[in-house]
Amino acid sequence: MSAPTNVQRMDKIVSLCKRRGFIFQSSEIYGGLNGAWDYGPIGVELKRNLKNYWWRVMVHEREDVVGMDGAILTHPEVLTASGHVEGFSDPMIDCRSCKAHLRLDQLIEKKGIKQCPNCGGKDLTEARQFNLMFETHVGAAADESSIAYLRPETAQSIFVQFKNILEVSRKKLPFGIAQIGKAFRNEINPRNFTFRSREFEQMELEYFCRPEQGMELLEYWKEERLKFYENTGIPRDKLHVKTVPDEERAFYSKGTYDIEYDFPFGAQELEGVAYRTDYDLSQHQKASGKSLEYFDEETKQKFIPHVVEPSAGVDRTVLALICEAYAEDEAPDEKGKMETRIVLRFHPRIAPIKCAVFPLLKNKEPLVAKAKEIVDLLRPHMYVFYDESGAIGRRYRRQDEIGTPFGVTVDFESLGEKDPALRDTVTLRDRDSMKQERVRISDLLQLLSMRIA
Repeated sequence: MSAPTNVQRMDKIVSLCKRRGFIFQSSEIYGGLNGAWDYGPIGVELKRNLKNYWWRVMVHEREDVVGMDGAILTHPEVLTASGHVEGFSDPMIDCRSCKAHLRLDQLIEKKGIKQCPNCGGKDLTEARQFNLMFETHVGAAADESSIAYLRPETAQSIFVQFKNILEVSRKKLPFGIAQIGKAFRNEINPRNFTFRSREFEQMELEYFCRPEQGMELLEYWKEERLKFYENTGIPRDKLHVKTVPDEERAFYSKGTYDIEYDFPFGAQELEGVAYRTDYDLSQHQKASGKSLEYFDEETKQKFIPHVVEPSAGVDRTVLALICEAYAEDEAPDEKGKMETRIVLRFHPRIAPIKCAVFPLLKNKEPLVAKAKEIVDLLRPHMYVFYDESGAIGRRYRRQDEIGTPFGVTVDFESLGEKDPALRDTVTLRDRDSMKQERVRISDLLQLLSMRIA
C-alpha cells in the first residue's frame, strides 16, 4: 500500500527550503532550469554532513572497503559495453491536449482508458523510446569520433577501474569500492522538488564477492543500509523494503531490494540494493579485451567476481531528512503568549549547524566578548553560528527553523554579576524539548561532542 500524500506539508517544506537557504531553483533569475537545483548555505552543510557520514560508515569504519572518485565524462565504449547506449531509455508519450511530455508509467487510468495526469486528456501519442543520457563532444571536432557522455551512474567507473584498485589496495574478496559523485539523466519529466532531477549525486558501493556469497551479502547489505537511515534520524516505520519482482528486475540481477521512504508525496525509492552477478565485469572484459579476473591465492583459481550494489541518492536522502525533520509545535514568545513554532528536528550528527552562540545583549561588551570566546573554543570542532541580532526568543526561533540542535546563551550569570558561583557558566538550550540547563564553559565542548556524535 502506498503512503498517503500530503500536498500542504510538502508545499510548506519547499517554501522553508528557499526561505532559509537550503535549496534554490537553479538559474532562478533567468526563469529556472528544470530538473536542476542549487544548494544554499544551510543546504550544502546538510548535504555534506550526509555524505561525510556515509563515507565514514561505508569506508573509514570498515577494513574491506576503499574509495575512488571517477571522471564524469565517460568513454562511449564503456557505456556501450554496459548496455546504456542501446538500452538506457524510458518509453515517452506526449499529450496532444496540454503538450506535456510524459513517461508511460505516469499515465493514469480511468475506466480502462489511459489519461494525461495533468489535464485528463485522452489524445495521446504512441509510446516511443527516449534515451536518458546526455551526449557531448570532446575536443575540437563535433563528429561521431568525438562523442562522449555525462555518466548516467557512478557504478561504471568503479567496474572499469576494478583491476587497478585491486592491485594497489591488495584487498581480498569480499571487498568493496565506494564512490560519491554526480550523475546525469535527461529525465522526461523531473518532479517532486529535488526527488527526480536531471543532475544529482549518488552514494554507491560495489561490493565484490565470490559467486556463492552473492545472495547472503544481498541480505547483509539490505540490513546495513536500513541501519544507516535509522542512524541519520529516519525511523524504521517510515522505511519500506520492496522486493523487486522478477519481471521488473534487470535481466542480470539475481535479486534487488528497493528501500522506500514515506515522503509527503507518497512512498518512493531512496536506495536500491542489487545483486548484479558478474555481468558488468564480464561485459567490460569482453569489450576491452583486458582481463578483469580475480586470482584466489587459496584455491589458485581465476574467476570474475560477482557484485552486490547498494546505490543511494544523495539528493533524495537530503529531501527525506528534511521531510522527516519538519515539525510544527507551540512555544511561548517573548511575552509568554503561545505561538506556532516551525522546527527541523534533525539528528545532531546530520544537522547543518551544530550549535548557535548568543550574547544576551549585543550592546554589553563583556557578554559579546565572552560569547566570541566560546565560538573560538567550539569552531575547530563543529560548525558554530554566532548571532547577536534581535530578541533572544527570535534568535532561538531562527535556529529552530534550520534545525540547530543546541543553543548557548551568555548572560549576566556568565559574568558572575549575580552569583560568583555561576561565573563562566552558560545556558545550554535543547532544540526539541526547549529545556535549558546550566553548564560550565570548560565542560561545553565535551558535552556537545558527546551529543552530536
